[in-house]
Amino acid sequence: MGLAYTIDSPVKVAQYGIASVVSIVEDKLVEMMRSYYYPTIKQEYKPITEQEPDYRAKRITDYLNLMNTIVHQQVDKIKKTAFEAGSEIVKYFEMLPEDSKIKKLYREMMSTTDQSLKSMLEAKLRAYIKPGSIDVNIMTKVDRNTFTKEGAVIENGSDAVTALRGYVKSDLVNSSVVFSAGMNPRLFNYMESCHELHENENGVFAKKVVIKVSDYRSALIQGKYLAKKGIWVSEFRIESGLNCGGHAFATDGYLMGPILEEFKSKRDELTESLFEIYNAALQKSNKEPFAAPPAILFSAQGGIGDFEEDSFLHDYYNIDSTGWGTPFLLVPEATTVDDDTLQKLSNAKIENIVLSKNSPLGVRFHYLKGTTADEIKQARIQKGKPGSPCSEKLLAFNTEFTEMPICTASFKYQRLKIAQLQSLNLPADEYEKQLSDVTAKECLCVGLSNTASIKYDQPFFNKRYDVNVCPGPNIINFSEVVSLQAMADHIYGRKEISMNKNRPHMFIAELRLYVDYIANELTDYKEGDEKRKKYFESFFQQLFNGIDYYRTLPGVAASNKEKFLSDLEIAEQDLVALCQQYELAVARAEAAVVA
Repeated sequence: MGLAYTIDSPVKVAQYGIASVVSIVEDKLVEMMRSYYYPTIKQEYKPITEQEPDYRAKRITDYLNLMNTIVHQQVDKIKKTAFEAGSEIVKYFEMLPEDSKIKKLYREMMSTTDQSLKSMLEAKLRAYIKPGSIDVNIMTKVDRNTFTKEGAVIENGSDAVTALRGYVKSDLVNSSVVFSAGMNPRLFNYMESCHELHENENGVFAKKVVIKVSDYRSALIQGKYLAKKGIWVSEFRIESGLNCGGHAFATDGYLMGPILEEFKSKRDELTESLFEIYNAALQKSNKEPFAAPPAILFSAQGGIGDFEEDSFLHDYYNIDSTGWGTPFLLVPEATTVDDDTLQKLSNAKIENIVLSKNSPLGVRFHYLKGTTADEIKQARIQKGKPGSPCSEKLLAFNTEFTEMPICTASFKYQRLKIAQLQSLNLPADEYEKQLSDVTAKECLCVGLSNTASIKYDQPFFNKRYDVNVCPGPNIINFSEVVSLQAMADHIYGRKEISMNKNRPHMFIAELRLYVDYIANELTDYKEGDEKRKKYFESFFQQLFNGIDYYRTLPGVAASNKEKFLSDLEIAEQDLVALCQQYELAVARAEAAVVA
């Protein structure tokens, strides 16, 4: 979603037992939220300045502790409220899924006329109330070095490492740190020294490790790497390569359904292989090995739109939990979105959401066009002054022209890069294409933070008011700003909210995204490039295999199987046409193939 959009979601939803994930990479945003929330609980805000040693980690630790304090105060208050219409305690239980044992107990309490039994059940229900977990996200690629005044690299002072240190030093329990964007050896090696991530004296993990992956191979590689360090992965969060918000890490044509099938069939194999390595690491460290593997949860996210799709993931693939992110951007009770951006999100159509090249990381990035950041960027380009001020420097990694890393969205980089392009005497169309790729980059550090500044009337970052947002493509199917209760009812199939009537199934939506993606990639294909040709042929083959898999997938799209199969047919025809257009020889599979 972006930095500020869930920066205080725990304060909004954890009191109702709902888990949420906070991005902790931007410590200035964290510090701003500290200054905002301390007065709300009648405590003095004491700034943690950049002059303090390890200030970044300290800010993160204190903010997580602050949210934890607020949430527990909220829960204590809810426990004391009466079971009456409109009360917070009723809201807590009404939002639970219908198959929850606690929900059934709540229904029994509400329907009984026996006052003695009612009082007993009320007391039991109050004891069941628990806050949702306060989880954090660390994007492993955002790991810039920091330096002393003398220019020396600070040991264990990089951005991702200090963010992790801030998290593990917090007093959060039953919490998780979610690592996304792939493996970072420096960060993963540091985790070994974080005793808070190891099992405690009771053999449980108070702070769990979650890895976000897009395929089985990634889970196996990262899981083994960490197991060798004595770190157990408690959850693999399987996310669609393209049908997701923010940075998109496209697979080589592997679709979500076949990927989930592989996890389903190899779930026990993965657990056992990691457990063997993990126990060996414990014994090497003179620790007591586990008698059996600790639990590993498997969750899925990426474009889920309704109860039927959500249920299918649970029932067919044995998924333990599902993630709904993008739709919650239209739930003000859950996320922090300024009014202007909220309106633009609710009005978003397919042409407004682009898989852009806007991220300075060089990774494709889902982006909502028409935001204030987009308008400001275009105005600068028109004036012949492309680029952005670079005050935060979280994405300053490029050393193409400078000794010290700079950000590719910055004024400095774009000026130097454009001068280089002008010196190359490129053909006009090639120059314009490369120029567009350069000037597309924009500041995300500030743009993804400012919605909180607007919402809470706090100072803008570096006196800039740019706002950008990175929803998943699924946002075009949701146009109604709704309550938290309404979204919970939609997720659990009690009452659907207003949606795009032509919305394709989540598997079809992802397939279409991959068709568009490979069509775009092929525009740069030059005949005779055998390496790229083999890549494209393999990519197409996997997509065709995925289509064959979906054709025979039992139970999928049960309420509208005819449309599902029709959409598959259309996607297949488009793929065949692309193969023919670029003369790519792809053998069609005759039977379902599981990736």
